[in-house]
Parts: sequence; C-alpha cells; structure tokens
Amino acid sequence: MKNISPIIADAAAAAVAAYHHAKKNLGLHELRETHRMGQDGTPTKLLDELVESAVIEKVDSFNINVLSEEEGFIDKGSSITLIIDPVDGTGNATTGIPFSAFTAALVKDSIFMEGYTYWFEGDRAWWAKRGESSSYQTSGSTELATSTISMIRPKGDGHKFLKVAEASHKIRVLGSSAIEGALVAEGSLDAAIDPDSNTHRIVDLAAAKVFLDVAGGVLVDLNGKPFEYTTDITQRWSGVCAANEALAEKIIELFANS
Repeated sequence: MKNISPIIADAAAAAVAAYHHAKKNLGLHELRETHRMGQDGTPTKLLDELVESAVIEKVDSFNINVLSEEEGFIDKGSSITLIIDPVDGTGNATTGIPFSAFTAALVKDSIFMEGYTYWFEGDRAWWAKRGESSSYQTSGSTELATSTISMIRPKGDGHKFLKVAEASHKIRVLGSSAIEGALVAEGSLDAAIDPDSNTHRIVDLAAAKVFLDVAGGVLVDLNGKPFEYTTDITQRWSGVCAANEALAEKIIELFANS
C-alpha cells in the first residue's frame, strides 16, 4: 500500500485506534447503546459515534468533504469527498462477533478513485486505486450452481433469499458488506448481495466499487439502479457484487423470475 493517500491512511489510523480504545475501555452493552439517530435514518450506536468522531477530527486539516453514515455530508466546498462507514458490522462488533470493518473511499469530481477496508478483528486490509495495477482478481465464476454467495440476512418473508440459497453451491451470512465486497474482489467469494431489501447505502459499497473495478468484477443494483456517487446518505440500493457480468446477470434474472 505504498501509494495509499495520506487522507485514507490518517483516517484508517484514527479509526483503528478509536475502535480498539473503545473495545478495551467500555463494555459491549455500553457500545451497543443507541447514542442518537444517524443521518442515514438508522440508530447510531456509541461505538459508531466514537470511531466516526475520531476519523472526522483527524481528516479535518485536509479541508475535504466527508460523507459518513452517522454525520451525513460535511461540505467543505472541495472537489474531493471522503466516504466513510466508521464501523461496518456494528451488530457484530457490539456483541463480540469478530467481523467488522472500517471502510472508506475517496471520490474526486464524482469518480470513485481509491478504496480501503480494514477488518478490525482480523488485522487485515484491502486497498486499491483507480488506474493502478492490483493483485486482486475475482474468481471468474459464471454459474450460480458452483458459486459461494454471501447475502444480507433475509427480511420480510425471506422468499428471495431462499431462491438464491437453493440455486447456489454455498451460502454465507457474514454481517459486513464492506468485507464481503472485498472478498468478492479477491476471489474468496463469488458474489455478495442484498436479496432485494434495499439495505445498502453508498458508505457500505463505495470501497468495494473500487476493488471490483480493478479486479474485473462488477457492482450493480438488483433492480437496475446505477451505483453512482451521491451525497444523499438516505439513498438505498440492493447491491450485487459479483465476479463478472455473467454471474450478476444470472442473479438478477433469478430474482426477476421469483
């Protein structure tokens, strides 16, 4: 990661320090208490608040815009925006399940330029920059029947979730869309999807967009909505991170026929 931007490097360092300080000094019951309602319309847990505030304070000197799950859009009038989810997988982190991440992306003039995801508990990071070579390569899988797919937990009657489960080789429910997108980019998963619950926000998938672009994968919406930069933190997608267009199309077709 020798070419990682100072903005993302500083943001990540602040996030990691704040996360581990919070986990060391506060109990899980405290960290999962709702602190306020985030700008995305979902409850902000104390852990989210502590990590986000540390990151925003750290990057303030760069005088760039920040778009965050909790705080929303902080407009500095810059052509550069740092998109962050301070803790992706808060539900895991605040119940002791070791699968959560800090994820960030840099956008310049509405183009996703750089992505970074750090797995807190696993001490592992993924990073990529638009236009630069990368070791990431998707699995190349084109068939559901031979694919391992991660999904957001079923919501509603779960019918569409079950359709994918029945058609796929293996299913995982991991609880961190940011890490799951990275795993698709590196070829460990064949796809990671939201089974039509419109749960994904831009902060969940911004880094994965960069990873997948350099790895030969795709990021699309189940219902054809383009995944584009927006400062509207309430906008939702049913994201499909897939090894390639062929697999993404088969997933979309399966839902269309269900």
